[in-house]
Amino acid sequence: MVPNKFPALRIEGDLDRQADGMFDKMNGIGAHEVIIETPNHMETLATMPVKRVEDLLWAFRDRILDLKQDRRFKYIMVFKNHGEAAGASLDHPHSQLIALPILPKQVVEELEGAKRYFSNKERCIFCDIIRQESESRIRIAAENQDFITLSPYAPRYPFETWILPRRHESAFENSPSTLYENLAKMLRLVLNKAIQVLDNPAYNFVLHTSPIQENTNDYYHWHLEIIPKLTKTAGFEWGTGFYINPTPPEEAARFLREARVEEVVAVQP
Repeated sequence: MVPNKFPALRIEGDLDRQADGMFDKMNGIGAHEVIIETPNHMETLATMPVKRVEDLLWAFRDRILDLKQDRRFKYIMVFKNHGEAAGASLDHPHSQLIALPILPKQVVEELEGAKRYFSNKERCIFCDIIRQESESRIRIAAENQDFITLSPYAPRYPFETWILPRRHESAFENSPSTLYENLAKMLRLVLNKAIQVLDNPAYNFVLHTSPIQENTNDYYHWHLEIIPKLTKTAGFEWGTGFYINPTPPEEAARFLREARVEEVVAVQP
C-alpha cells in the first residue's frame, strides 16, 4: 500500500473553503492510495488464492478505519480499474482508495433514495431487494452463506453485477470479521464467471458504503458493484442520464449462474 504517485487529492494542508463570486472553491485535500494486490505481476483477483483476496479486503478495512479518524474527510471510496478500457494506467494488479472532503454527488443521490424508501416503508431497500430476488431466483448470479450476487432489476450496463451481504450492515468496515473470507470467495467466483462468459473483460468495481460520519444506520446497505466494460457511454447517456443496455438482467444472471468455473490453483511466488 503506497501513496499514489499522481494523486487526485493531497493529504497535507487545509480545505480553506471560500466563495469565488457565485461559486465556491476549496483546496484538493484528501488521500489517494494504491493498494498493491500481489507481488506476482501475472496474477489477478480471479487467479489469486482466496486467502490473498481476503487479505486485500482486510487491507481496505484497515485503511478505512485509519483514514476515518481524520475529521476533514467525509467519504472514503475504494475502487479497482482492471484493463485499459476500464481506465487502468498500470499493468500490475492494484486497487485504489480515495478519501474525500465532501460527499460525491452520486453517493448523495443513492443515500437520499435509500432514506426516502426507509421513511416510507421502515425497511432497508437493499434488504427488500435481497428478499425479493431470493424468492424469484431469476436475477441471482451466485450466492453463498453470507453473500448474494445479482444482476439489478434495471442495470445501467450489460452484465452489471452487485454483491450484497445478506445481513444488514451499513458500513463495509463494520462487518463481522467472519464475512471477509466468504466475500473473497464470492468476488473471486464472480470474476471467474465473467472471464468465462465475457472473454476476460476489462471491468471496474466500486465499494458502495456509508459516509464516515454516519456509518451506522438502518436505511443503507453496503455492497460491491462490478461493471464490465462492454459498451461505451456516449452523448445520449451524458445528455439524458438514461442508459441503453442491450442485455436484460435476467439473461445476464442466467449466463453467469450457469457458467461452470473450475477452481483455479494459483502458484505462490
